[in-house]
Amino acid sequence: MPVLDMLETELREVNATLQAAARAKGNETFTIENPRGAHAMAVGLDGPISVTVKGSTGYYCAGMNKLATVHVTGSAGPGVAENMMSGEVIIEGDASQYAGATGHGGLLNIKGNASSRCGISMKGIDIVVHGNIGHMSAFMAQKGNLVVLGNAGDALGDSLYEARLFVRGSVKSLGADCVEKEMRPEHLEILRGLLERAGADARPEEFKRYGSARTLYNFNIDHADAY
Repeated sequence: MPVLDMLETELREVNATLQAAARAKGNETFTIENPRGAHAMAVGLDGPISVTVKGSTGYYCAGMNKLATVHVTGSAGPGVAENMMSGEVIIEGDASQYAGATGHGGLLNIKGNASSRCGISMKGIDIVVHGNIGHMSAFMAQKGNLVVLGNAGDALGDSLYEARLFVRGSVKSLGADCVEKEMRPEHLEILRGLLERAGADARPEEFKRYGSARTLYNFNIDHADAY
């Protein structure tokens, strides 16, 4: 198992090594030691490799991930897994603001808490947060699933489209056009699969589902104050 020690190797070289291995599609496994909160680590991985970061990272870790598995044993700064396409990103600690922003696919598994705007403008990604999420999470979320085992802050799902939001705890407030919806059998099945994939200790029946009321899709003068 190759080890990249950032006390000895510059970030640019670390990323170049990982990207080359991803392109080679050799299913290699890497360990990054002494990350010291470096920014933009393990970004743009376009192939089936596994990367374990032994510590915490700065902003934009695992951005644009495709097929790779990136496992951060500490916490992650802003924008982790931004614009993720596929694969899996696991954060053992907490994630800062806009985790999983604009993600198109794959699984972002946050074992701690996530800050504000988690899942903003998500476009198909699945996000599981084992703790709480901050305000304005899932803002303008278009597609995908956001699962929260803890509580959600203000303005959850503001102006969202067709993303599904599942929250086990309390929701401080719902954003514009976000409403609680019926939890049907197909939603329980989706949620059960996501909880199993994320290794979450929870039952689907403990959650409530939230989604779009679809009143802001087209301009209507009766809803002008909600835009």
